[in-house]
This record gives sequence, structure tokens and C-alpha cells, in this order.
Amino acid sequence: MICRSKAPLRLGLAGGGSDVSPFSELYGGAVLNATIDQYAHCTIEETDNNTIEINAADLNCRRIYESSLVLPADGMLDLHKGVYNRVVKDFGISKALSFRMTTWCDAPPGSGLGSSSTMVVAVLKAFAEWLNLPMGDYDLAYMAYRIERMDLALRGGKQDQYAATFGGFNFIEFHKDDRVIVNPLRIKRWIIDELEASMVLFYTGASRNSDEIIKEQQENTEKGRKTQIEATQRIKESSFIMKEYLLKGDIVGFSKSFDREWENKKMMAGSISNKHIENIYEAALKAGAYGGKVSGAGGGGFMFFSVNPEKRINLINTLTRFTGRVVNFHFSEHGCQAWKLNDTWKQ
Repeated sequence: MICRSKAPLRLGLAGGGSDVSPFSELYGGAVLNATIDQYAHCTIEETDNNTIEINAADLNCRRIYESSLVLPADGMLDLHKGVYNRVVKDFGISKALSFRMTTWCDAPPGSGLGSSSTMVVAVLKAFAEWLNLPMGDYDLAYMAYRIERMDLALRGGKQDQYAATFGGFNFIEFHKDDRVIVNPLRIKRWIIDELEASMVLFYTGASRNSDEIIKEQQENTEKGRKTQIEATQRIKESSFIMKEYLLKGDIVGFSKSFDREWENKKMMAGSISNKHIENIYEAALKAGAYGGKVSGAGGGGFMFFSVNPEKRINLINTLTRFTGRVVNFHFSEHGCQAWKLNDTWKQ
């Protein structure tokens, strides 16, 4: 038996940071995001040799373990092993499994597109397909969140797991006690087409570790630092405003909101921006962009901008003068998916 899965990466359009604890518990969070046709992929092949083989093909990292009910979290492929350990524990699996797992992601680690969380969702979905686990979308997203934030103690927010699971354009609200409400948005096709014509996704060529940025955000909230908390509040409020712009098809109003969102985002933590990012941003504005921002926690990875489609080529030509590359994309309608294949595929 072979099972495959794929989960879409996301663009955090507005509200990012308000989904990070403890802010979301104290004040409530709200984000607007959309998934794109860049994916995290997982294949699980059942074997009978009493081993567990994990191969992160894009990271050139492969490990083989004897079949066991618990795999050690030792800093090597911990996301993959964390999913396995949680599945075994929560679903009462009493006999160690034997399988070969291969994963890869269309975007590099530290991209700001939620690649780590999306990979957890993809791996979990592959296990659910293989083992016929009774999991709905909310169950899948919440378990993926627990694996990352609780089991592995990795810092981050809550939006990525839900975006990858549900897919499409979503307005997601976060409340205390880990209560999450996903509101799928019915965006008209012409609005999506106009967005795709207007937006440019640029990889800065530098991945980043979001841990320190998230840590600083959390400390700012815990210590009650007014400037940073108020900036996060404004970012949260912008997700409501930008949702309305989007639903009404006011692309210019939506696009100009990115600039205000970015200015507030930079106030949340000192390492969100740097000279390289600011140089790219200023050049993009001079090339005609209405606004833009760094995707995810900040510090590097992907940036995206919105521009009048007639000036799009000019913006692209400007960005290509910097180290990095423009990445073409389309918005993805579907969330995480999984399917089974029979063994004839191996022949």
C-alpha cells in the first residue's frame, strides 16, 4: 500500500502575529490568508522489514530506525517523528509500524510560507489516509498544531495548520482555550484573477529562523509592552478591513492596506526587517507597487507585493536586480488532500 498527500502553502495576507500565543488568548486573534499552488508532499509506503525509514528528499536527509512505538526527538527529522509519535499515542496503536516515508516541499525551509506547519499537516494526512484514522479538518489542523507547539515546543502561531488543512481564502479567528473558527471566503473568480494579475511573489534568497522573532513577540505581550501590543491590535483590525475590501473586489484598497500592515508588523519585533528587506521594499514602491510585506514572521524568506497589472513587468524587472528570484504562483482552492495507490506503481 502506498499513500500520498499534499498540503498547500499559504500567503499571510493580514493579521499575522495576532494568532501567536499569548496574544491570541488575551486579546483574540484574526488573520486573513490564502493558499497557493506551492505544496508540502508526503508519501508513505507500507513495508514488512520492521524498520521505519524517513527521507526528507529536499533536505537530503535520510534516517532508518528499528520499528518502535516511539521515535526519539533528537533534532533530526523531528517534525516527521513527532507526527508518528502522536498518531501512535492518540489512536491506541499497540504494534510498531513498518514503513518508508518520503517528503519534500516546493519552498525552502524558513520561506515564510508556513512550510514547516504545512509539512506536519501533509504527513499527518498521509497517516490518516493509510490507517483510516477518523479525523475531520478541525481535528487534523488542531493535532498538527499540538504536535508542533506542544509536543515539540516549537514557537509559532496557529494559522498555518488551519490554512494548509482547509485551503482557499480563509478568515480565521483565534480565541482562548485554543478555540479556532475558520470562515471560508467565497471570493468571485474575477477578483481572484485580478489578484493574481496584481501580485508578485519574491524570494529574497535568504531563509530565516522564525524562533527568535516569535520569542520576542511573545515576550512583548507577556511583559505588557504597549507599543508592540497596540501594533498587533492594529494588525488584527486590518484583517477585518482587508477581508471587506477583498469580498467587495476593491483591489486598490486591499493593495494599499499592505503598506500600513507592514509598518505595524515591523513594530512587533526588532528583527522582522533589515536593511536588505528595506532596500527591496523601497525599490518595489518606486517601481509602482501599492504596498507589500514579508510573508510569515519576517527576517527573510518570501516577500509579496501588489501592483497595477500594467506595471507588473516593471516591478518584476526591478526585483530581479536583487539577489533572489520571482516565483510565479496561482491561488489554490483546495486544502490538504491524500490518496491511495496499489503496489503495481513500484513495478
